[in-house]
Amino acid sequence: MSASQVPVISPAELGGPLGERATVVELSSTFCQPCRMARVVLQRAVGTAEGVRLVELDVAGPLGERLGRRLGVLSTPTVLVLDADGVVRHRAAGVPRLAQVRAALGSVGSTADAGDPAGPVA
Repeated sequence: MSASQVPVISPAELGGPLGERATVVELSSTFCQPCRMARVVLQRAVGTAEGVRLVELDVAGPLGERLGRRLGVLSTPTVLVLDADGVVRHRAAGVPRLAQVRAALGSVGSTADAGDPAGPVA
């Protein structure tokens, strides 16, 4: 994926500000059991990371539906890790492992995130 193809997500699309260092976005759905498991993992990862905001958007709601459509989300949960500018640095479908989310967050803001922005979270 070239730099011109890397999605950038605005605060307006999330319904609030971006995190100071990173933002983790979970696109979920109401009756999705894996989404509940992903939420627990993401809350743990974000809870120990400074300057990181967690945003959960329901794909049936107006913000989640628009963002999901724009990004071509086909399943829930879909997890995005954005840098401080809203650039999608990591994207994955399914329930991520805690270590993978922490590694993705650790790479945001470093030179390590200059590679594949759609690199794995899960």
